[in-house]
This record gives sequence, structure tokens and C-alpha cells, in this order.
Amino acid sequence: MFGPVTEGIVKEARIGVGQSVLDIATGPGEPALSIVPLVGSDGKVFGIDPIPEMVAGARREAGRLGLKNVEFEVAFADQLPLAENSFDAVVSRFGVMFFPSPIGAMREILRVLKPGGRMVFAVWHYAARNPFHCALSRVVDRYLDPPVIEPDAPDTFRFAAPGKLLEIVKQAGATEARERLVQFRIEAPVSVEDYWTLRLEMSKLRDRISVLSQERMAELKREALESIGEYSTGSGISMPAEVLIVSGAKGVS
Repeated sequence: MFGPVTEGIVKEARIGVGQSVLDIATGPGEPALSIVPLVGSDGKVFGIDPIPEMVAGARREAGRLGLKNVEFEVAFADQLPLAENSFDAVVSRFGVMFFPSPIGAMREILRVLKPGGRMVFAVWHYAARNPFHCALSRVVDRYLDPPVIEPDAPDTFRFAAPGKLLEIVKQAGATEARERLVQFRIEAPVSVEDYWTLRLEMSKLRDRISVLSQERMAELKREALESIGEYSTGSGISMPAEVLIVSGAKGVS
């Protein structure tokens, strides 16, 4: 579903054959696994995530695909267990929003980047422009009060405002800092019902709605399926999406 985002990250990071790439907050292995063929047998990809179950899943998928030049470890963005000047590129797709200390993580990333190396982050633009998120949340909010989120608390839309993450990248000391908007479509070959299940598994919505009675839950689900149905093509789900790609580089001294 997020192939266009990975393509944007790869282009901005200038990833190529023989490079070493670090993927932070890799989750079940993306975009690390998609990057492996791009660096070739002479390259190396390293993925980290703070959740052991995610790392275990990424390792299983790498084994299933028969990939040899990729490793996954449990680690945190602001405490990278890696040597200085190790990577040509550091990337993170939908992870930086949840870093406890974004600027601390940026400084760690700059430490492990080689001089001239690039770091690239993909973050969601505003919720209202991303029905992947709001098609369900706007229905849930009619049944339950929306959670109160502090302005800089870890959250999916923490860096939705243009320029916010860019400023942190600059403050950390990156050069060539820039930001661009990527507009694409999320294509999922699933039914409306399957999409409902998928989104509940990928978000905190399941926990929010668990307090509802069976009757209210049934009403919510009916409205949610109608909302999702607006994006049904008959052969799957197709939704417009907007993501900000923010990048910077390590200066060459």
C-alpha cells in the first residue's frame, strides 16, 4: 500500500548499489526489505525497531525471501548501537512521529551517517487529507470523545504541519535540509469488510471501541463500512493520500 512512499524515500536518499542503509522503526521489515535489492549483493541493509515482536517478524520475512545482506535488531532511535560513519543513508517510514526525543534521534543519525550521507523521513500530512486514517476515526469520534493529544506528544500526525519536522532536522545540524509533499493513492486489493479488520489491527481504534456495547458496536461498524465504501472500486480500496518527505545530509568536513 505504501510503495509510492518507499519510492519517494529511496529517490530522496539516493540509494544505490553497494551502499549501506539503516532503516529506523522498520516494524515488520519495511522499507528495509524493499531496499535490499537496490543495494545489491555488495550492499548492506540494517533495520531496527524497539518492539521485539516486530523485529522477529522482519527476520522471518527476510528468511522467507532468502535475503542474506539484511539484519534486524531491537534498538531505539536515540540510542543507536552502531559505530560512527557507518551508513550511506538512514531512512524511516512513519516512525519519527513516535520518537521520544526527535532531535536526540536526529543527532544519533548524523553520528552514524558517513560524511555526505543522507537521512530521509516520511510522515503523514494532515489527517483530513488522508482517509486511510480519517475514514474510520471520524466515525469513531461520533461515538466516543476523541482522545486529547498534547501538541508535541508522540502521535501519527505529530509532524503533519509543513516545516515542523524540517526545523528539527535543521536544529540537529543537518545540511541540505528540505521537505516535499508526495500525493499518491493507497491501493489495497481487499473488500470493505477486510479493510475494516485490517485498520483495526493496524491502529489503536480497537482499544477505543472495546468499551461500546454490542448494539453500539454494530451501529458503529455499519457506519464505518459505509464510510470506507466511498473508496471501494469493486476490486479493492483506493484512497488519496498525502505524505511529507523530509530530508537532510551530514556535512562533509
